Amino acid sequence: MSRIGKKPVEFAADIKVSSNGDILTFAKGKISVDLDTKGNVDFAIDGNTLTFAAKSEEKVHRAFWGTYRALAANAVTGLTTGYTKQLEINGVGYRAAVKGKVLNLQLGHSHDINFDLVDGLEAKVEKNVITLTSHDKQLLGSAAAKIRSFRPPEPYKGKGVKYMEEHIVRKAGKTAKK
Repeated sequence: MSRIGKKPVEFAADIKVSSNGDILTFAKGKISVDLDTKGNVDFAIDGNTLTFAAKSEEKVHRAFWGTYRALAANAVTGLTTGYTKQLEINGVGYRAAVKGKVLNLQLGHSHDINFDLVDGLEAKVEKNVITLTSHDKQLLGSAAAKIRSFRPPEPYKGKGVKYMEEHIVRKAGKTAKK
């Protein structure tokens, strides 16, 4: 049985939650979570509490129960505290700068990479650290992964774009003849 699905999602009084069929809308930040439940999960809004219940004890119903509860909890956390990811740039001549709604990256390619920051995503650059903030966890994760994919860190010198908490396993280079 889902341990996550059992816990109710508590939200502040200034966040208005409404439902239209299988779509939950959180009015403070205009986040909507599409619970394409297909009859797997029921949900109920009671004051400042959102609860989920599986239709039956089938495995697929229990899996969706925890998934949809986690999606709703992520939306509430995003509206109250927000989410942040930090990316570190390592390498000689590797730079980043924010110009309006565009993140300009110079990562050793023959051209600059201009990454458009979509609505709801903000970027800030200090020295060699890019800080991304958003209220949407999925949007933030996909944007950070896309930026990292422009120049993933290599295992010999560690050059490239990596997450701040990521550890790069280093390899030994060639050894000289003896």
